[in-house]
Amino acid sequence: MTDNVARSVSVPQISPVLPVAVQPTTPAPAAKNDNHDASRFRLTIEAMGDNRFVYKVRDRVTGEVIRQLPREDVEKLNSDPTYRGGRLVNTAV
Repeated sequence: MTDNVARSVSVPQISPVLPVAVQPTTPAPAAKNDNHDASRFRLTIEAMGDNRFVYKVRDRVTGEVIRQLPREDVEKLNSDPTYRGGRLVNTAV
């Protein structure tokens, strides 16, 4: 009986699966270049006393200050004689 079983079993042939290169149907979008006018801006660093600096981003064409760190309001607070660091809000009851 084992002779009959051995002859009736068939072994399927397995063909190797090869990778196929797939071409994209639509081209990838071009990377957005937000730096097209980055050369228009200039970073200036100004020393304000000991260990204090003001960073300003200026427009090279107009000279306008685009952004300043720390902001002018913070600089005004720092120069105010009544301001004490860490005491911006009076929390005493």
